[in-house]
Amino acid sequence: MRKTIVEMLKRAGNEFVSGESIAGELKISRTAVWKHIQKLREHGYEILSRERRGYKLKDAPDLLLPSEIQIGLDTQIVGVEMHYEPSVDSTNRVAKALAYHGAKDGTIVVAEEQTGGKGRRERNFYSPRGKGIWFSVILRPKILPKDAPQLTLMTAVAVAEAMNRFKLKPEIKWPNDLLFDGRKIVGILTEMTGEIGRITYVVVGVGINVNFRREDFPEEIRPVAASLSEMSGEELSRVQILRAVLEEFDKLYREVNANGFDEILKRWRKYNVTLGKNIRVVSAIEDGENFEGKAVDIDKDGALIVETPEGLRTVYAGDVSIR
Repeated sequence: MRKTIVEMLKRAGNEFVSGESIAGELKISRTAVWKHIQKLREHGYEILSRERRGYKLKDAPDLLLPSEIQIGLDTQIVGVEMHYEPSVDSTNRVAKALAYHGAKDGTIVVAEEQTGGKGRRERNFYSPRGKGIWFSVILRPKILPKDAPQLTLMTAVAVAEAMNRFKLKPEIKWPNDLLFDGRKIVGILTEMTGEIGRITYVVVGVGINVNFRREDFPEEIRPVAASLSEMSGEELSRVQILRAVLEEFDKLYREVNANGFDEILKRWRKYNVTLGKNIRVVSAIEDGENFEGKAVDIDKDGALIVETPEGLRTVYAGDVSIR
């Protein structure tokens, strides 16, 4: 209901909207309208009220609220259901709990900050308030468990295509790191729960560095971290970027459920910066073998094919650095 109220106030522009009109649209009492207005104010919306004239939206907060993101959101699955957290240890943890209790396919958990965000291999992921987009999506895909890792590549492509809408040109380092000038702007972590032959659910966590200046990053990650505002030369709307990401994600996810990953892999190749390069592979398994070689292709499962002096090797998981 609050999303509808915000939509009505935004459509009105600089004009007031009567409480009676809002009540009629929502089929609730004017007292209930007033209570919803109070809640919107608590979330940071600056709403003026005038007796016998109604309400006018003066300013909206720079927050990743469902009432903002879902206005004009063109998706069929992803983001139809949204959960908002001002602060959370990890959006993936919240999403997994919701998924366990039956949350719908495409449900989103979005937070203003993460206090314990994690990347691959339990690395910390810096996720402060107001600087980026930190969200997780619950998926219940119509694919086999062995194909679940390709959802990570799909997510990287979705974010890259969303960035294209803002005239930003990222590169993807296998499997899913989005880069600008060799530095990381997006991190993706995919976790699956299932049984033999069947996926119960997949949670994909995405962290996007949006409006960071170089000095905003902790000193230890400044050499390897970048942001969208660095790419564009100006601050960007987090709401608009997240809306674009969800729309691209929704399109690709429906493509995967209908036709598999062939089209996704084609698009991934368009953005990749790994193939054709000499690389070092650090095993995802503790005490596993690390090696160097030339990345020559990805196979139909999204695994990286590496040419080494001993012959071709297939990498299904691991960290890759370009030499």
